[in-house]
Amino acid sequence: MQTQKQACETTPPRGVHTDEGVRLLYDMSKEQLIGLLIDDAKNWLAHDGLWFQAIEATHGMETAMDADREAWRHFTVIEAKRIMARLGIEPGGGIPALVECLKHRLYARLNLQESIELTDNRVVFRMVDCRVQSARKRKGLPDFPCKSVGIVEYSEFAKAIDPRIETRCIACPPDEHPEYYYCAWEFTLP
Repeated sequence: MQTQKQACETTPPRGVHTDEGVRLLYDMSKEQLIGLLIDDAKNWLAHDGLWFQAIEATHGMETAMDADREAWRHFTVIEAKRIMARLGIEPGGGIPALVECLKHRLYARLNLQESIELTDNRVVFRMVDCRVQSARKRKGLPDFPCKSVGIVEYSEFAKAIDPRIETRCIACPPDEHPEYYYCAWEFTLP
């Protein structure tokens, strides 16, 4: 009987970059790969936070927020396009495509999120538990005021999926929000 590791062992497909860091993935079990994805997402978020704190320490909060918004303006589009390519989703897929792509973001590996009130023309997306905000809460700090960044991030992500989608912030810090979510966004297709 094959072990799970043996069952996953294979040769990388022709044309796949096969440096050492990629080749080792082919020898990992499903559980190891899932752990790696989660760990990589945590590393990405740690870098994002440290980058922000470095800008804030040297140039102040306002400059750090401006830089963060601009970074997200570009990153969120790159992330959306890569997700769409990986899933074989063409631009213009409307709300169903957006909902599917939201499940594949790096944040989806770290945060508890939900899509509710889903129709063909509308969805409400909520961040039920945000790793950044929860850490601040545990430390007794106020919510991080991420609304201005979130507006850019979610609007640009949605537009990359389908340029017709309109984004509205329902609540996001520094806004008041209920205990059962940190931020909520409404996406509509007119």
